[in-house]
Amino acid sequence: MAKRKKTSPAEDIMDLVVMLPWWAGMVLSVASYLLLHGVASQTVAPAAAPAQIGAMVTHTLWKTIATVGQYVLPILCLAGAGMSAWRRKERESLVNAAVQGEASDALDGMSWREFEMLVGEGFRLQGYQVVETGGGAADGGVDLVLRRFHDAAGEKFLVQCKQWRAFKVGVDVVRELYGVMAAKGAAGGFVVTSGQFTDAAVAFASGRNVTLIDGPKLHRLLRDAKAEVTRSTMRPAMKPALPASAEPLQASTCPVCAKPMVRRTAKRGANAGGEFWGCTGYPTCRGTRPIP
Repeated sequence: MAKRKKTSPAEDIMDLVVMLPWWAGMVLSVASYLLLHGVASQTVAPAAAPAQIGAMVTHTLWKTIATVGQYVLPILCLAGAGMSAWRRKERESLVNAAVQGEASDALDGMSWREFEMLVGEGFRLQGYQVVETGGGAADGGVDLVLRRFHDAAGEKFLVQCKQWRAFKVGVDVVRELYGVMAAKGAAGGFVVTSGQFTDAAVAFASGRNVTLIDGPKLHRLLRDAKAEVTRSTMRPAMKPALPASAEPLQASTCPVCAKPMVRRTAKRGANAGGEFWGCTGYPTCRGTRPIP
C-alpha cells in the first residue's frame, strides 16, 4: 500500500490531533492559545549586567516563538479537530454501508484507506481504543493498535489490514504479524482481509493468539457490533431498586375485605418461595395481591 509521507512538523501535529476526539482538539486549541499568549505577553527585562545577556536572549527567543505559536498552534488544533469530526462521520458512513450491503460488494468496493477506517471503527464499536499507525515499515506493517477501555493491565493488540480483492492472504503475512507481536509485547493480534486466507495461514494461526478475520466474518462482526450499539442506545434506563428500608411494607388494602395487607411468602404450590401481599385477616380472608 502506498502510504502518505509526513512533510512538516505542522502535519505531524495535525495527525496527532486527528487521532483524538474532535472535542479534545477544541480543548487543546483553547489551552494552547491561553498558554502561549501568556508567554507572549510577558515583558523582557533589559540586561542590567553582561551576565544577564544570555537570559535576556533566551527570554526574547521564547517570547518570539510564543507570539507566532499563539495563533499557529490553535489553528492547527482546530483543523485537526475538524478533520477528526469529518473522519468520525466518514467511519460511521462506511459501517452503515457495509452493514446494509452484501459482504463482498460492500468491502470490495472500498479503497485500502477506507477499509482500514472501517476495520478501526468495527473495533471501536466493540469497546477498543483504536490508534491508526498508518502501517509504516517502522511498525512492521501494523495498521492499528488496540487497547481496551478501563483495562488495568494495559494490554495492547496489533491489527494488520489487507484489502486484497483477488488474492488470498498467505501464511507469510500472519507469521510477520506474530513476530511483531512478540517484539512489541502485544497480548494478541488480528489479520483482517476483505477476501480469504490460505489453508497454511489458518493452520499457523490455530493455537496462537492471532485471530484471522475474513470478509464474511468482518461483515458479521460489524453487523453485530452495530446492532448492539443500537440496542444499548434504545434500551430504557433501568429503574434503580429501592433499598430494603425504603420498600413499602404494606400494600393499600385487601381487594376482598378492605383490611391492610402484609408481605408474605408462599409455602407450597407452583409459586413456592415467591412473595405476595396477603390480607391481615387470614385465614378468615384469603385476599391477595401480586408484588410488582
